[in-house]
Amino acid sequence: MTEQKKRLEKLSGVKGMNDILPQDAGLWDFFETIVKSMLRAYGYQNIRTPIVEHTQLFRRSIGEVTDIVEKEMYSFTDSLNGEHLTMRPENTAAVVRASIEHNLLYDGPKRLWYIGPMFRHERPQRGRYRQFHQVGVEALGFASPDTDAEIIMMCQRLWDDLGLTGIRLELNSLGQAEERAAHRKELIAYLEKHIDIFDDEAKRRMHTNPLRVLDTKNPAMQEMAQNAPKLVDFLGEESRKHFEGVQRLLKANNIPFTINPRLVRGLDYYNLTVFEWVTDKLGAQGTVAGGGRYDPLIEQLGGKPTAACGWAMGVERILELLKEEQLAPETEGTDVYVVHQGEAAAEKAFIVAERLRDTGLDVILHCSSDSASASFKSQMKKADASGAAFAVVLGGNELAQGTIGVKLLRRSAGETDDSQKNEQINVPAEDLTDYLINAMVASADGEDA
Repeated sequence: MTEQKKRLEKLSGVKGMNDILPQDAGLWDFFETIVKSMLRAYGYQNIRTPIVEHTQLFRRSIGEVTDIVEKEMYSFTDSLNGEHLTMRPENTAAVVRASIEHNLLYDGPKRLWYIGPMFRHERPQRGRYRQFHQVGVEALGFASPDTDAEIIMMCQRLWDDLGLTGIRLELNSLGQAEERAAHRKELIAYLEKHIDIFDDEAKRRMHTNPLRVLDTKNPAMQEMAQNAPKLVDFLGEESRKHFEGVQRLLKANNIPFTINPRLVRGLDYYNLTVFEWVTDKLGAQGTVAGGGRYDPLIEQLGGKPTAACGWAMGVERILELLKEEQLAPETEGTDVYVVHQGEAAAEKAFIVAERLRDTGLDVILHCSSDSASASFKSQMKKADASGAAFAVVLGGNELAQGTIGVKLLRRSAGETDDSQKNEQINVPAEDLTDYLINAMVASADGEDA
C-alpha cells in the first residue's frame, strides 16, 4: 500500500461503541434533564467514579462464574506497573468501593446516583452495545422494605415523567444465604434428573451457578425450568416478611407487579428483593431497568456490614422506547442568527453577538472564510436552516443609519399570518436587545411583536 493510500484510508469507530451525533444529542439531553429532576425529588446525590477499576473489584463483587466476569469484561494488564485493570462493566461495585474508601457512610446512610458509560464485550444488537450508558441509584445504609419499594416507585415516576407506557414490573425474593443454600441443594438434585435435555451452558452452570440455569432461553428447557423448586418456598420468616412488606407498599401506591419466581438477575451480590422493569417493544432486549437489595456486598468489599439496595437502567434502551412511542422532543433552534456583509459590518456583528449573549440569548454569528462577501441571500438560507427565531442584519445601510435590521423567521404557535415573516424592521442599535426580548416574549405569548 502506497503512502498516499495510507493517508486516504477511511477509519471507522469500533463496532458496538457508537457516536452520539448532534441530531441525537437533544434526545439525550431531554432524558437526562427528566431523570435528574426525578432524582432530586427523592434526595439523591451524584457520585462519579472512574471508568477503569482493579479487576479484582468485579471478580469479588459480581462473581467468578457470571457471564460478565467469564466472557464480557474488557480487562488488561497495565504495561507500566503490571496492575490488572478492567473497564467497568457495571457501577454498583465501584460506588460501594468509593463509599468504603472515602468513609461516605461515617455520618449516616447515603442516597447516591450516577450516570455514565459501561463496557461489556458482547455481540452488538439493538439496545445492547459494547459501550453503553447506565443511570443508577444506590441507597446505602437502609435495611427496611420501604427503601426497596421507594426505589421501585422511582422508576414508575420516571416512566410517567417521560410519557412511556407498557413497561411492567416483575418481582422476586432471593432470600438470605442460608435459605439459598437449602434451595440450591434441592435444585441441583432436581437439575441432575434432567441433564439429558441440557445444553452445554446449562451443564457448565449446574453446579457452579444453578439459579442461572433457570434463566435459560432454550425452548427445550422451559418446562423443566418452570417446574423447578422455587426459592420463594424456602424463605424464612424474616425474608418472607420483608418481601411482603415491599409488596404491600407497592399495592398501597397502585404499582402493579407480577411475582416471577425465575427472576434471579445476573450478579452474585443480590439478596432478598430483586426486580426488573420489562417491555415487549424492544425484541429480545426487553429489560430496561433492574436491581434489588445487596446487603452482603459492602462487607464483602472490606466495609462494615451495611444494608444496601439500588437499580440501574440502560439509557440507550429507554431512548429507543422514546423513539418507538414517538415521544422524542422536537429539536429547539437558537434564538438569533446574525448576518452581515462588509468588513466594518463583520466587526460590528461580532460585538453585537457578544452583547446579545450577555443578556442570555442564544446567538449564532455567521462566520466563514468569505463572510465579508457572502450574499445576504445565502446567509439568510443558513439563518433559516438554523431554526433561529430571528435574524439580525448588519450591512452598509444599517451602519450608516445607526440601526440594526431584525427579521422574524418563525411564526409563534397558532399564528397563520405570514405577513411579518422575513420582513425587515430596522431598530436603533442601542434598542436592539430590548426589542428582541420584547419580541420573543410576545411571540411566546402568541401575540404580534
